[in-house]
Amino acid sequence: MAKNVQKRSRRNFLKTGAVAAAGAAATTLAAPHVAKAAVVLKVQAAWGGGIFLEFAEDYVDKVNRLSGGAMKVDLLGVGAVVKTAEMQTAVHKGVLDGAHLVTAYWYSKSPSASLFGTGPCWGWNANQLLGWIKYGGGQELYYELMDMLQLDIVGFFNSPMPAQPFGWFKEEMKAVDQMRGLKYRTVGLAADVLQEMGMSVVQLPGGEIQPAMKSGLIDAAEFNNPTSDKDFGMQDVSKHYHLASFHQSQECFEIIFNKTLFNKLSPEQQAILEIASEATSADMSWKYQDRYSNDLVRLERDHGVNVYRTPDAIMQAQLEAWDTVIERFVGSDAFFKRVVESQRAWAERVVRYELLNAPNYLGAYEHYYGSL
Repeated sequence: MAKNVQKRSRRNFLKTGAVAAAGAAATTLAAPHVAKAAVVLKVQAAWGGGIFLEFAEDYVDKVNRLSGGAMKVDLLGVGAVVKTAEMQTAVHKGVLDGAHLVTAYWYSKSPSASLFGTGPCWGWNANQLLGWIKYGGGQELYYELMDMLQLDIVGFFNSPMPAQPFGWFKEEMKAVDQMRGLKYRTVGLAADVLQEMGMSVVQLPGGEIQPAMKSGLIDAAEFNNPTSDKDFGMQDVSKHYHLASFHQSQECFEIIFNKTLFNKLSPEQQAILEIASEATSADMSWKYQDRYSNDLVRLERDHGVNVYRTPDAIMQAQLEAWDTVIERFVGSDAFFKRVVESQRAWAERVVRYELLNAPNYLGAYEHYYGSL
């Protein structure tokens, strides 16, 4: 699965540079011209393995296939050059040409970053978030944020993630009071929300979640989906898995490139990087349907995991906690407020149409397959 990931030391990476020259072929026949150098982009992923790394590889594969050899992306594994928390800065400085991550991973630079991924649920899903980014003014606000932070970065968003499960607990969560004082792992603005609900939140990289829960450093945790959770081995430290939550109900991947480097690429190469992102978005949304649903079945059938839907009372408490957190940031951050207002205007119109138009899928499901 990690065939594209190049294992290189930091020293060797810095020696190779951002753009590798292929050079002209020297043959006994005189060449009428010198072949142009192939552009090689070094892109680090925030993922050490599993389906998220696979999604990053899918993007790289599309870029490489579309470029016809004129451009190549080398995908570096997590920590190959810099730590995950340093990836955005490394791209800005040109230490890396690009990175595949989520905006929550640079939330410490600006709370507004989380609004482009791990933000509040305005009744929308991740695909509607991507619609806002593409057609509702989100992309323009994103670049305005890059300018405010003085970051030399170009970014593309793709791959609408389903609402993330509330996660893994030591017992079934039936009431809000059970969560008070629990040491829980999440990231981004979701950390503020769950702290508002009385949890003690720890922000950990994905690979550290299962060992932390096994050792007792944390009591409960979420990452993203049944496939990643199974690969992490969460079923070995808990048998109580809660699906459905508003803490991270819409998220997508962010692919960033050094802007100075990007502007030196040809218009065709720039278009490939962007269009491959859109193609990856569609592909991921189809792939997860197969993988996540199959792995949820395996967790139940093969590992004895109890799967619950998070009670409505807990999810209502999440929404109320979101209200408090959003009000706090809106009152102190004018840009944050503008992003929120833009998102809410988009969601009010788009989600209204979707809800009015959508038939009762639950009723249809239960008609054919029985009670959910």
